Amino acid sequence: MVETPLPAVHFATSLTPHRSLSPEAFRWLIGGAVAANLLVGLPMMIIGAWPVFGFMGLDVLLLWWLFKRSYLDARRSETLLLTDLELIVSRVAPDGEREEQRLDAYWLKIELTEERLVVASRGNRTVIGRFLAPVERLHVGEQLKAALAEMRAPRYRHAWDEEPG
Repeated sequence: MVETPLPAVHFATSLTPHRSLSPEAFRWLIGGAVAANLLVGLPMMIIGAWPVFGFMGLDVLLLWWLFKRSYLDARRSETLLLTDLELIVSRVAPDGEREEQRLDAYWLKIELTEERLVVASRGNRTVIGRFLAPVERLHVGEQLKAALAEMRAPRYRHAWDEEPG
């Protein structure tokens, strides 16, 4: 039985969306919004403008819902793995659904602009890092291009390269 060697990994990274507000800061933000609304809404209720108080509660509810939606969207991720044989792009959607695309590394082409990072191979194309900032997308694209160039660079073993022994 002959064992086939595992392909070498030339590039591997995991991409996730950035969220600048931590869960602790989110609690403080909602607490501040509730306090500010109470500060304005209670006097309005006392002078008889009680509908204002209800509408002010709706804006806190809307703020909470929008941030929860943003945190749900932050659960998405992409993993890139470049081996001698292929580029494997694995995606996980916010709802947990997984998708994997495999592109032949020999024919791999990288199209990089500030707006998009597209990898293509043999008619198959996929956009990578849609959720990344343009600077981050460029950085990942440049790293992937460098890894691909290094992988494709010829390596020759000569007798004079080996140390005597």
